[in-house]
Amino acid sequence: MFSIIQAAGWPIWPLIACSVIGLALIIERFMSLKSDRVAPPQLVEEAIMASRHGVPPPQVVQQLAENSILGELLASGLRHLQNHPNATEDELRSGLESAGRLAAAKLQKYLGAIATIASAAPLIGLLGTVIGMIEIFGSQAGAGGLTPGGGNPEQLAHGISIALYNTAFGLMVAIPALIFWRYFRARVDNYLLQMEVGAERFAHHLLTLRR
Repeated sequence: MFSIIQAAGWPIWPLIACSVIGLALIIERFMSLKSDRVAPPQLVEEAIMASRHGVPPPQVVQQLAENSILGELLASGLRHLQNHPNATEDELRSGLESAGRLAAAKLQKYLGAIATIASAAPLIGLLGTVIGMIEIFGSQAGAGGLTPGGGNPEQLAHGISIALYNTAFGLMVAIPALIFWRYFRARVDNYLLQMEVGAERFAHHLLTLRR
């Protein structure tokens, strides 16, 4: 592996950095986007049951907020109703929508960075290819050539190595990053839909408590 890195030249180092950062972000998103950390299946029903007789004590609300991202959303509605018992329907929904936007931002965290790596890696590989081509053309310059034809075979081989290794490594970094970015985007969209449906149901429940 080290010999390949040496043959690829300095342009491969940004690609290695992209691969390490991309792998770390992908692992982090896999850990953070688990269903039990985002939207446990029965959480809305449990929150409704816990508050069927009124807004529960602050300890229960805090426990709900620490449960998951969806729990934070539901807890924000309970806190809003606790602080404003006479809140209108529009005020309650506005509070839930604000909390929903914060939840969406947490779900989409680092997805932009993964998309940037997927877009930048082929361009960095292309830069390495261009640098390799420059060395190839430099090796074919007549002046100072070591062979009768004027070409330097070692420089020619080095230029080809830079061009090919960087192109291949750029694609090897970009393709998985693009696949995981699309996978995480689909997963986040699914979570957002679940949270929107759950928040709408919980909003109706909060209105019954307000009355």
